Amino acid sequence: MGRDVPALVFTREDRRRYRIKMQECLDAFAQMLREARFESERPQVGLEIELNLVDDDAEPAMRNTDVLEAISDPAWATELGRFNLEINVPPRRLTAGGPDAWESEIRAALNHADQRARSVGTRLLMVGILPTLRQEDIGEDTLSENPRYRLLNDQVFAARGEDLRIEIDGGDRLRTYADTITPEAACTSTQFHLQVSPEEFADYWNAAQAIAGVQVALAANSPFLFGKELWHETRIPLFEQATDTRPEEIKVQGVRPRVWFGERWINSVFDLFEENLRYFPALLPLCDEQDPAETLDRGDTPELSELTLHNGTIYRWNRPVYAVANDLPHVRVENRVLPAGPTVADTLANGAFYYGLTRALVEEDRPVWSRMSFSAAEDNLHAAARHGIDALLYWPGMGEVPVPELVLRRLLPLAHRGLERSGMDAAWREPLLGVIEQRCVTARNGAVWQKEMFHHLAGTTHAGRHEALRRMTQVYIDYMHLNAPVHTWPVD
Repeated sequence: MGRDVPALVFTREDRRRYRIKMQECLDAFAQMLREARFESERPQVGLEIELNLVDDDAEPAMRNTDVLEAISDPAWATELGRFNLEINVPPRRLTAGGPDAWESEIRAALNHADQRARSVGTRLLMVGILPTLRQEDIGEDTLSENPRYRLLNDQVFAARGEDLRIEIDGGDRLRTYADTITPEAACTSTQFHLQVSPEEFADYWNAAQAIAGVQVALAANSPFLFGKELWHETRIPLFEQATDTRPEEIKVQGVRPRVWFGERWINSVFDLFEENLRYFPALLPLCDEQDPAETLDRGDTPELSELTLHNGTIYRWNRPVYAVANDLPHVRVENRVLPAGPTVADTLANGAFYYGLTRALVEEDRPVWSRMSFSAAEDNLHAAARHGIDALLYWPGMGEVPVPELVLRRLLPLAHRGLERSGMDAAWREPLLGVIEQRCVTARNGAVWQKEMFHHLAGTTHAGRHEALRRMTQVYIDYMHLNAPVHTWPVD
């Protein structure tokens, strides 16, 4: 969840002070790493899910303030667009209570929120991009009321100096301009958090980067944007373009984008926070009163507010997180590549695959990132976003291989091993990873179902494009609430 900020105008002095404070935070962070001050005895996992709001006709509903008030639960928060909400599921040990307990907890929270949303005439929908969203639904009035989003919007365009160009080629072609960052609101994601020790962070981050393309290929769920059929996971290129602070002249100079895969394998969590300061100017230069060095000298834990706020405006697909819980600092990997949905069952299967596979890769004698170029991992991400489960991805020792073959032959056994090493027995592992297995066997995920259902409805009912998307979305909502994995959804 993003940090709230006040509405204000920044001065040159604000930016100078913020730069100094960020360096002080980075120095304090380095000292904390040297002195091993981090909590790592009871590592936990966490989950955030972004959702869309729709009305009874499955059209976007700009009602998140009303819905949030009706839900009345601090686990829920607004997101960028008025048709978005986010739930922050409480962190837990990976095996605490078993997957059934976690699924019941998440479903109960979502069902309660959906019930409250219905009381104000809306429904909740887990999907990467809302299929019924039209370009006219995206504009300045779409921004949520929280001043943070308007301030962020103003700073992005102040840095950019011109309208955003969005250009995506798929089955259809999209060419448009935007004068706000609200196209980003179309991107709704699932974010898995994994707390690790600082000593292990680099290995887990490298592993997460290496499998990002595989994750997206398996779970793609965003084939439509503004009525056009584009990539299987259109959310990836849309998010990259909708938050780009660089005009064309700056791009060709090699300046890094704020939505960033990265450019190298790392050796320490410090590398990522140091890159943040070195490569990216501040968008929200807000300073607090805490002196991190003095706080450390007192034996207390600094919040490092400037460092974490800046980190929150750099959208790595695997982001480092520093946080303080119960006065103890910790670091975690925030895995941000996956879309929301289609169901809680699919979400937990995706999580089991991610948590198990990263652990297994970290524990290999010869890490995959020592046998694979960083650019190959990045190429895999974009190939997976474009082609989904039909993509060909590179993997060391196999070359370019179809996703189902790669997962079934090589990666699924590793995911089982990683979960087993984490303390998850076969009775828990098999149903979760069985969902991933069947996605590969059937070659069906959310994007495939959406595309097939859309064409079925358009062909059999002779409905117009938007009407077919609307009817498809209504069927999607019904199946989502049944919680059967998407590979079992019929098209009829």
